[in-house]
Amino acid sequence: MTTTNWRTINVDALDPESSYNFDLSTLTPQLAPVSTSSIQQLGNQVRQQLRSGDAEGALRVALSNPPYGAAAGEGGKDAHLATVVECLQSVKLADVGRVLERVYQGPGGVECLDVLVKYLYKGMAQSTSSTTTNSRPASSQGPGFSQIQARTSVEGGGQAMSVLLSWHEKVIEIAGQGAIIRVMTDRRTV
Repeated sequence: MTTTNWRTINVDALDPESSYNFDLSTLTPQLAPVSTSSIQQLGNQVRQQLRSGDAEGALRVALSNPPYGAAAGEGGKDAHLATVVECLQSVKLADVGRVLERVYQGPGGVECLDVLVKYLYKGMAQSTSSTTTNSRPASSQGPGFSQIQARTSVEGGGQAMSVLLSWHEKVIEIAGQGAIIRVMTDRRTV
């Protein structure tokens, strides 16, 4: 008599409507490839608008054309992140709310702010990872906000994190917490 251990059978594989049998690649949208040169041209256009004093227009251009997908490569994506952060740093803290309101109320405003949240999170992640490699090991740091002192000790890291956090606060104030949910569920990465 053969005994079968029923606990080792994957019942999801037997169900044709199970997510186990679902091709997950159909969930990822097909994205047009973006070249690094087009990202650099976009960065130059954004910088030109910043020099002319149009921070809102520069931010709108940077957020309207994000390089999605792996075709842009990490170098291109990082270059565009630097362009977006440059836009954010060029706006005075007192003007952040006004600029975000106008972007939000303009055409494609919800999508622009969702893309901005993606860049804010990516910038925070890069800022955090670069500071933990340059400061003490993460295991020796205490939990919670005790890590802030180590972050600010890195040149420029604390200032960039402060800018990103203040923009994040204003974006969520204007667009609501739905922006966070949309960003977390969107499979397109910046």
